[in-house]
Amino acid sequence: MKVVIIGGVAGGATAAARIRRLNEEIEVIVFERSGYVSYANCGLPYYIGGVITDREELTLQTPESFRERFRVDMRVNHEVTAIHSEEKKVTVKNLQTGESFEESYDKLLLSPGAKPAMPKLPGTDMENLFTLRTVEDTLRIHEYIQNNSPKSVVLAGGGYIGLELAENLSKLGMEVTIIQRPKQLLNPLDQEMAAFVHSKLRSKGINLMLGHTVEGFEKTNTGVNVLLKEEKSLAADMVVLAIGVTPDTGLAKAAGLKLGIKDSIVVNDRMETSIADIYAVGDAVQVKHFVTGENALISLAGSANKQGRIAADNICGLDSRFKGSQGSSVIKIFDLTVATTGINEAAAKKAGIDYDKVYLSPLNHAGYYPGGKVMTMKVICEKESYRILGAQIVGYEGVDKRIDVLATAIHAGMSALQLKDLDLAYAPPFSSAKDPVNMAGFMIENIAEGRLKQWFWDEVEKLPGDGSVTLLDTRTVGEYSKGHIEGFKNIPVDELRERMDELEAGKPVYVICQSGLRSYLACRILDQKGYTCYNFSGGYRLYETIIREKAAAEKAFPCGMDKV
Repeated sequence: MKVVIIGGVAGGATAAARIRRLNEEIEVIVFERSGYVSYANCGLPYYIGGVITDREELTLQTPESFRERFRVDMRVNHEVTAIHSEEKKVTVKNLQTGESFEESYDKLLLSPGAKPAMPKLPGTDMENLFTLRTVEDTLRIHEYIQNNSPKSVVLAGGGYIGLELAENLSKLGMEVTIIQRPKQLLNPLDQEMAAFVHSKLRSKGINLMLGHTVEGFEKTNTGVNVLLKEEKSLAADMVVLAIGVTPDTGLAKAAGLKLGIKDSIVVNDRMETSIADIYAVGDAVQVKHFVTGENALISLAGSANKQGRIAADNICGLDSRFKGSQGSSVIKIFDLTVATTGINEAAAKKAGIDYDKVYLSPLNHAGYYPGGKVMTMKVICEKESYRILGAQIVGYEGVDKRIDVLATAIHAGMSALQLKDLDLAYAPPFSSAKDPVNMAGFMIENIAEGRLKQWFWDEVEKLPGDGSVTLLDTRTVGEYSKGHIEGFKNIPVDELRERMDELEAGKPVYVICQSGLRSYLACRILDQKGYTCYNFSGGYRLYETIIREKAAAEKAFPCGMDKV
C-alpha cells in the first residue's frame, strides 16, 4: 500500500511516523510545500526575540533525519497542485526545479494546515509588512530586524502568536502597538479575565489600541503608515499581520471535498473526508467541540497531533476515533501565565446553556511558604447537572497544573461537585492542602446546597441606590481607604459580630472583600442571623482590575507613537 501525505509539521509528520511504527511495509511519501517538514510553530516568536538562538532548534526533524529513522520519503519544496480522486493520483510541482509530475496513492492524507488571514487592504504587499506562520516567515522577520534595526512595530491582531511576538519584540527594545477591532485580546478569555492580560501588557509598555479598525497601509520614506478608520494614521517602522488564520483548503475545495466552517474540511471521527480513501487532519479540518458538541475550528498543535495519530491508525486497519477538542491552551505573557480549557461564559450564553460560575483568587502554594503568588480562577458549570463547561486562569506559577486538572475533569465527564474530592499532590512549595481546584469544588458545592448566593462585577451599576439594600465592605480599614466602591459601608469581618446593630434588619446585604473569602465568611455569619446575603464573586481585586482597564482603554492615543 502507498500512502501520500500532503503537508508535514504537526498532523502530517505525526501520521507518517505512526504509520511506520504500525507497518514497516507501507510506502509513505510526504509532500511539504515549505522547506521544513516538522517544526515548532509556537517557538517561532522566541527565535525572533533571541530566546532561542539556534535556528536549527526550531526544526524537530529534517527530511534526512525523518528518512533515516522512519524510512519515509520526505520531499520538501514540493507542492501538490491537484487531487484526482477518481484516478487516485495527485499532481505535484517541484518548487526548486519547476517540474510537475503525478504520484499515485492508495490512501491520501491532507494536512495543509492554516494560512495567515490576509485582509483585502491596500499596501499588504510592502517589504516591511509581515505575517508569521512558517519558519521562512520567521527568518524574514529576523533578518529584517537584524539589517534595519526598527524602533517601532504595529501588530495588527492580538491572538496567541501576536502576544508572544509582542513580548519578544518589546524585549528587543522596540516600541510595540497592538491594534485590533475587537475590544479585548485572547478570545478564549471572558472580558474581565482579559483585563488582567491588558493590564500586564500596558505595564510592560505595550500600547493597546483595542476597538480600532485598520483600513490599509502606506509606504513612507522611513517605514509605514497604518491607516485607521475615522482616525489619523499611525506611523511605525514595520507591521506584522496577526489577525488570525484560515484553513488552507483551496486544494480540497477544488477536489470536491465537503467543506464546513470557513471552508474547513469536513471529517468524521475517524478523520475520513467525504471522498473514500482521503483523510484530513490539523488546522484545516472542522471538529466537534468536546463540551458543546457543535462544529468548531480549533487550531492547536495538540489536536493536530492526536488527529494525525488517529488517521494513521485507521489507514493501517485499526479503529481509532477523535472525541473532539475542548481548546485547552496556555500562554506566557512576560511573567504572566494565562490558561483556558472548555468554553467561556460568552460561548455558554451563545450556546443557550444555563450556567453558573465562581471566581477565586488562591495562592499557587501554601501561604506560609515564601514566594506565594495569587492566581485568578474562573470556573463555569452547567446549572442543575453541574457539568463543568470551562475554566480560565490568570496568574504565575502553578497555573498550568490547575488548568490541566480541570481539562482532565472535563474530558472525564466529572461534575464540578467532584472537584472537592480530587486527591491532588501537596507540599508547601507546590500547593496547599486544599488545592485551588478543590476550593473551586467547595464553592460550587456551597452554591448547590444553597449556602452561597453570589453577585458579580457587571452588576455593580445595577445596585439600587435608594437604601433598599445594605452595601457592606468587609476588608480592613486600611484596605478600604485605598479604594472602594461608592456607597459601601466598611465593617471589617472580624468586627462584624459586635457591630451587627449597624445593619438594618430585613434588608438584603451585598458584601464585598478583597478576594471573596472574607465576604463569604461575613455572609455565613449574616445568613445565620436571618439576613439574606449575597457575596461578591472575585472580590474588589477583580473589580479594581476591570475598572482600571476600562479607564486605560479610554486613552485611544498610544504613548510614544506618532500619528500622521
